[in-house]
Amino acid sequence: MIKDLFWCVAIYLLYRFIFELVIPIAKTVSKMKTTVSQMNEQQQQFTKTQSTQQSTVPPKSSTTSTNDEYIEFEEIKD
Repeated sequence: MIKDLFWCVAIYLLYRFIFELVIPIAKTVSKMKTTVSQMNEQQQQFTKTQSTQQSTVPPKSSTTSTNDEYIEFEEIKD
């Protein structure tokens, strides 16, 4: 009798462990892998479009000023 009750409780706990912890974690991991894969594909497509746009854009003219603009500021003390 006690042995049967023990096995019922053990099976019940194993069932809850599998369906409340293992399966949700497995689903989440699978979903994250899919999301990361999609993000990597989007990043690669973006990089390809950026590289093709940069190759089609003519270089900047050398007639522009080479001096960088300098903004002077004063530090305010309390």
